Amino acid sequence: MKKIVIGLGVLGIYVLYSLGIRHQNPILAKPASLSNGNGASAGSGGSSVATNNSNSSTSGGASASTASNGNQQSSATSSNSSAYKDGTYTGAVENVYYGNVQVAVTISGGKITNVKFLQYPNSHYTSVYINQQAMPYLQQEALHSQNSNVQVISGATFTSQGFIQSMQSALARA
Repeated sequence: MKKIVIGLGVLGIYVLYSLGIRHQNPILAKPASLSNGNGASAGSGGSSVATNNSNSSTSGGASASTASNGNQQSSATSSNSSAYKDGTYTGAVENVYYGNVQVAVTISGGKITNVKFLQYPNSHYTSVYINQQAMPYLQQEALHSQNSNVQVISGATFTSQGFIQSMQSALARA
């Protein structure tokens, strides 16, 4: 009987501790690429071909992609990057599992020059930690590919998918 009471007490403390930590707002600084507003990072990050789950790969964003699983993609996201009109376009707010994702895409000279996160999951410590690492990569991939066909970041799948959807809606307006 004594073991059961101690076991339940330890379990109860663990549950209370977990709930308390999960709902704390983290005090972490934003990554430099998010706070300076330019969205570009210093390194090139390699030259891999960018893909997402519903599209075949494209090279450099210059050729049109076709949907491989029957889903149709907006013609603005699969067309030449020179077809974009200059300006800043805000994507739709995408509700992902841990919060909302929204991006703003800046186009200059017909090319994507900046991708900025307006909203991202940041209500839990774990979300902030993961997104601080994933968001600069997503921004860099979008600038490199010149479209929304970016690789989904392992560990930040929901944020990556929300990024792709929000960016597609922004580019559809361009």
